[in-house]
Amino acid sequence: MQYLMAIDAGTGSIRAVIFDTLGNQVSVAQREWTHLEEEGVANSMSFDFKANWALACECIKESLNSANLSGEDIAALSATSMREGIVLYDEDDRELWAVANVDARADKEVKYLKENFKGIEEEFYKESGQTFALGALPRIMWLKNNRFEIYERVAKISMIGDWILARLCGVIATDPSNGGTTGIFSLKNRDWMPQMAKRVGLKDDIFPEVLEVGTLMGSVTDKASKESGLSTSTKVVMGGGDVQLGCAGLGVVDVGEAAILGGSFWQQVVNIGKNTPPPKDMGIRVNPHVIPNQSQAEGISFFSGLVMRWFRDAFCDMEKLEAKERGVDVYAIMEEKASKVPVGSYGIMPIFSDSMKYGKWYHAAPSFLNLSINPDICNRASMFRSLQENAAIVSSINLDKIKEFTNIKIETIVFAGGASKGELWSEIVADVTGCRVKIPKVTEATALGAAMAAGVGAGVYESISDAAKKLVVWDKIYEPNLENKKVYDEIKNRFIKAYEVQLKLVDDNITTSMWRAPGL
Repeated sequence: MQYLMAIDAGTGSIRAVIFDTLGNQVSVAQREWTHLEEEGVANSMSFDFKANWALACECIKESLNSANLSGEDIAALSATSMREGIVLYDEDDRELWAVANVDARADKEVKYLKENFKGIEEEFYKESGQTFALGALPRIMWLKNNRFEIYERVAKISMIGDWILARLCGVIATDPSNGGTTGIFSLKNRDWMPQMAKRVGLKDDIFPEVLEVGTLMGSVTDKASKESGLSTSTKVVMGGGDVQLGCAGLGVVDVGEAAILGGSFWQQVVNIGKNTPPPKDMGIRVNPHVIPNQSQAEGISFFSGLVMRWFRDAFCDMEKLEAKERGVDVYAIMEEKASKVPVGSYGIMPIFSDSMKYGKWYHAAPSFLNLSINPDICNRASMFRSLQENAAIVSSINLDKIKEFTNIKIETIVFAGGASKGELWSEIVADVTGCRVKIPKVTEATALGAAMAAGVGAGVYESISDAAKKLVVWDKIYEPNLENKKVYDEIKNRFIKAYEVQLKLVDDNITTSMWRAPGL
């Protein structure tokens, strides 16, 4: 039997996952990695390519060993990664400098670009669907301003997933879905726009070839074979961004299909045609999809999963003990209790993530509004449910923004990630959005998407879309309660108004923003 390998370079860890050609997971190996703040550089998050390559090789070897396979058994592999993270190389293709996705060192450079090139961010956004907040231009400008001796030697740029593939086959290239998140890119042409770099005084000759996801790049080199345990007969195939390949792994491959990815952050994504212009208010991000001729409108909710983890660890010691005694997950206990709380959680309103405002993106101070001193009403169960409802409400607001500029009617949502394990949370998402919610069986959607890409390059599948339609199966379906939706519509309107007031407190320096984009 043939096997496919996916290498998933996430924000917090690197994983190697092996699948058979029917989409069944065979083995997985994972290593956590740390992105360190550079000494003396505030808000930096460097990517240690030397140490992290060693971790990647450890994962590859362990995944092979645990599956009782050899390198020759892997027909093809591909990689996916956190988006926005970049690696810069010299003329001999050796790594010079790299940063992880949420590196925010370029605060001054973002301000400089906004102030000295009036209207350029809006102009570039129309072409790329990206703002400067997470883009590559300010970071490269920071390098030029602060590490000029390194900047002078830069000859190529790639994304972190591309770096893994380059290490394996010796070819530096990128794909639209990941490369597009640099902001130096055309949504329509699915290619670099070097003139953007030239406009702001940066090198315009560092951009490598763009290959569509699933394109065969080569085979594992002798050097990489010795380091990783893979065979030189293993094909290396272009991968893509983690969210977009994750959507492929969830079967979200046709225009108009939508998903909510419920992890540490929540993403709300809708597939659109590549010629759909981004919204004029710059409220939503638009990225190239891994499917040719498609883009994805993307909303992001900050910390939705992390807030729930904080609440669990800060307040739910009793539920942890009960979960241990019963041998179940603590979130199952919390959901069990929250299910007895009425819709609306007695009016408790969490203030954490705002809906996405990509052009001017910052958050209010974390808080709960409408708390009561009645312990029968205001308790862990009702506060937990209010957080579940709020995550769904913010997602719904982002989806409303996407529907407004795309004119796409959303009737079904694929809900995936850790949050989708919760039956109550899944039902709340259906009730808040008024959409049918489908839960896939796959637990490693991003890795499965990368394995699909590997299979396309090896000739196992005709295309990513073909693979998705063959391999993705559904576990559960939730239908919306439209009476509950009426209640949630009222809560959503109140939340929008309340959040505006909470932002005013930040503006007046009374409270402290939970997060703000660089340059604001």
